[in-house]
Formats: sequence, structure tokens, C-alpha cells
Amino acid sequence: MKSRRREKKEVSPAPPSAAVSLAQLHRSVRVPQNSAGFLRTYLAFVGPAVLVSVGYMDPGNWSTDLQGGAQFHYSLLWIVALSSFMAIILQVCAARLGVVTGRDLAQLCAERYPRFLRIANWLGAEVAIAACDLAEALGSAVALSLLFHIPIFWSLAITAFDVVLLLSLRGLGMRMIEALIAVLIVTIGVCYFLEIFVLPAVRPDLLPMGQAIVAPQIGRMLVNKDMLVLAIAMIGATVMPHNLYLHSALVQSRQFQADDASIRRVIRYNTIDSTVSLAIAFLVNAAILVLAAIVFFHRPGAHTVHGRWLPFNADTDWIRAAYLTLTPLLGAAAASLLFAIALLASGQSSTITGTLAGQVVMEGFMQWRIRPWVRRLITRLAAVLPVLLIVGLHRGPTNINAMLNLSQVVLALQLPLAMIPLMVFTCSRKIMGPYVNGWFLRPVGWGCCVVITLLGIYSLPAAMQSAWATILGH
Repeated sequence: MKSRRREKKEVSPAPPSAAVSLAQLHRSVRVPQNSAGFLRTYLAFVGPAVLVSVGYMDPGNWSTDLQGGAQFHYSLLWIVALSSFMAIILQVCAARLGVVTGRDLAQLCAERYPRFLRIANWLGAEVAIAACDLAEALGSAVALSLLFHIPIFWSLAITAFDVVLLLSLRGLGMRMIEALIAVLIVTIGVCYFLEIFVLPAVRPDLLPMGQAIVAPQIGRMLVNKDMLVLAIAMIGATVMPHNLYLHSALVQSRQFQADDASIRRVIRYNTIDSTVSLAIAFLVNAAILVLAAIVFFHRPGAHTVHGRWLPFNADTDWIRAAYLTLTPLLGAAAASLLFAIALLASGQSSTITGTLAGQVVMEGFMQWRIRPWVRRLITRLAAVLPVLLIVGLHRGPTNINAMLNLSQVVLALQLPLAMIPLMVFTCSRKIMGPYVNGWFLRPVGWGCCVVITLLGIYSLPAAMQSAWATILGH
């Protein structure tokens, strides 16, 4: 009897007096009683995974999906599917951890690991956040360049000071931020849905797509250096390490009770929220790759919005040519405008979640609390200044897509530092009590960790070679 009480105390959410991350959002959203219907309850719990899914549709995903379709047709579609499946599994575990323990992943790492491991994990998380922020900055810079015809160097400089956006959104509250992000996601998804399923000119052939998923060319990927690096970049762009920290904190924004029935209900609805939101993100990413395969693969080139002929080859900056995937639906001028707006929205919406993730990591690991806009400015400058130096020193045009992909490789290499503690905690009965990972999540979650870690190690030499070439502008 005494052990049961101890176990119950172990898994109860942290009391209000305990230090929490994202204090301004903690338990700020009411949820209906246990007797409420499915739809009403689902609408109350939907949101945290929506915010997290924004990171799976940011400029980093756009760049990897575009290059994957343009260079390898549908051959890497299975990587998009696999990485999305692994992301769902890991995000479900992260949400489960936050609900059951009342602590986020960063806090548990800080509490249960020795100091040197805590510092290493914190630094790894900060590197991942800076790499992700670099992708948002580069994507926003491309969007500004398309909209206002500003050189990339100055567009990047402008994005370094986008803290104004964050300051304007701070007072909106959790539900308003979630709704704003959802609208941006739907806008992007509708454009690609219309193009794929409405326009006959770009309607894909479903049989090769299905074959690419169910019969993946793993051997070809392992021996093709460019394909391998792009595959690991796709994984990093989808299974982002800082999103695991963020999701475990965001689920605590709901006001739920600590009794067994309530906790199981919260776990169930957060699992549904994660699965639905990340499945939508998969469809958007798959659509980008498919359209890039149709519009770019084995094509000599295309006329840009200014009438200039753009040849397609291995050195093409696909992120700058990405609006051409919307040209069959909207025409060149409208496609350029809409793509730039969508890319800017993608980068800026990811900026919101990136800032929240930064707060969770810093507060959880180090118990440091600084103003969000100060945190935002430091992270953005750390990400942008090295790139400004590279762009400024390059005499020729800079391949933004290559830099975006490199940032996603960095994310993939940082993943084990977040994945392994997550699985250790959620598979521990001492920490999770009766809500410990079961027969499905335990083996599949650890399988995700093994696959991602081994692929990261195997691709490291090729990734370092690619990174050096990108930095030197080769």
C-alpha cells in the first residue's frame, strides 16, 4: 500500500508552486469535464501538436523536399514517410512524459543526470535551436528577396531583427497563437492540394509514388553520398530535437486533474492531436516533394517570373525556384507572390515555436529566465552572423538551399541527445508509474532512436565534406 502511494505521488503533475517552464502559458487553457463529448474535448486539447507541427513545415523541410524531388524524383518519398512516422512516435512519448510527470524533458534531464551530461545536453539543444533558427532566417530572407527584390545579404540582415513580431504576439495568449499557426498551415496545404488534385497538368502518377514508399531504394541511398546526406537532412528537418522538449512543456498548458481517469484521457487526446497534426505535416511535405519531382526532375529548365531562363542542374538553388511549383495553378507572377508570402509565414511561424523551445531548454536545463525578446535576439544573431559572413565573402551567388540542408543535418546529428533521455524516462516505471510506455511504444520508440543514430553516424563523413563545400561555396 505504501509503495502504491509513493508511485502515485511520483507521477502526479507538479504542484503550482513548483518551477515550471513557459510559466505564462502553464495551465492557461481550460478543458471540459470527463463526461464531455469527443468533439468538445478534442477541440480543447488540440493545439500543442499543431504548434510543434509547424517545425515540420518550415523552410528547412521545404528545401530538403524540393531538392529530393528535383534530383531523385520519388526515390526519397519513403524517407519523408519514415521520418514522419518516427516523429509521431517520439512526439507522442514527449507529450506523455509532460502529462504524467508535470515536468518537461529538459527539467527531468537536469534533475536526474549529472552536471556534465546536463551541460552537454543543454549545449546540444542550443546548437539545434540555432541551426533551426538559421533555416527560418534563410527562408524568410528568400521570401523578402522575392517580395521586394532585396539582395540576400540585406534580407538576412533584416531577419536578424524580427523580434518585433514576437513582441506583438506575446499578449495574444495560447489559444490565439495556436489558431494563427493553424491558419498558416491550412493556407500552405490548400495551395498544394489544389495543384495536385485539381490541375491535370501536374497530377502525379500514384503507382510510382506507392512503389517508392513500400519498396525503398535503401542500397542506392547508402552508396550515393548526395542522396545519403539529403536523407539525413530530411530526418533532421522532421524529427527536430528541440520539439521534443517543447511538446513536453506545451501539453501542460491545459488545466487537467491528476486522477487516473483524467491523466489517461489527456494522454489519449494528446496522442490523437499528435497523430493528426503530424500526419497533415507529412501530407504537406510529401506534396512539396511530389510537385518538385513533376516540375523539376529531368527538365532542362524554366522561365522565371522575370522572363529569364533558369537551367535545372545539380547546382540549382531550388528554394529560390520553388515558386515555379505553383506556376501551373497561378501563373508565374501570382505564384511568386504567394510562395514568398507562404515561405515568409512558414519562417515566421516557426520563429514563434523556436523561441518557446528556447525558453523551455534554457529554463529547464539551467534555470535561467530571461526576457523572450532578448533570448530571441541572441539566438537569431548567433545563427545569422556566421551566414552573413559566408554570404558576404562569396564572390558568386550563394546557394541558399545548400545552407538550409546543412542546418537540417546538424539537427539530425543532435537528435540522440534528446531522443535517448526521452525513451529512458518514458520506459521507466519509477518515473511514469502505470503510464510507462507499453508493448508498442517501447520497441518502436527505441527502434527510431537506433535507426536515426546509426544513419547519423554513417552519414557523418559525407555530411562533413558537404558542409565544407557549402561553406567554401563550391
